[in-house]
Amino acid sequence: MTNKPTAYNNRLGLKGWVYAGNYTFERYLYIGHRLSGLGLIAYMVLHIIETANRMRGEEAWAALMGLFASPVFKVVEYLLFAAAVFHAMNGVRLLLVELGFFLGKPQEPIFPYKSSVMKHRPLTYIIMLLAGLLMALGGSSLFFK
Repeated sequence: MTNKPTAYNNRLGLKGWVYAGNYTFERYLYIGHRLSGLGLIAYMVLHIIETANRMRGEEAWAALMGLFASPVFKVVEYLLFAAAVFHAMNGVRLLLVELGFFLGKPQEPIFPYKSSVMKHRPLTYIIMLLAGLLMALGGSSLFFK
């Protein structure tokens, strides 16, 4: 008898990428971390394409730089900065938690199992407040020169 994969194994499709059933603050940070990572990868690809535009000559480069000086691109530049700050700060939080900091002392696994989420939730709030502060400071330097 062989174990054949069934449709049940992936019944959620793309929804399974973000679906958790019980959404908590940490789960939203997880989804945001994935989305900001994809956004930063997309930016890197577009940045390489934009830089390659230099080979088309001085006029093409000047026209592209003029486009990037528009107010719309100032907002896009800020969103890129905010995504980078969020991704970096959330990565620091994940690193600290994965290394075992802020989890408390190990306990014997007796049902009902206790979650360690509440032990590192203060770290989550501190890191996200710091990220918000950095985003506000970065936004002030981008928009109010």
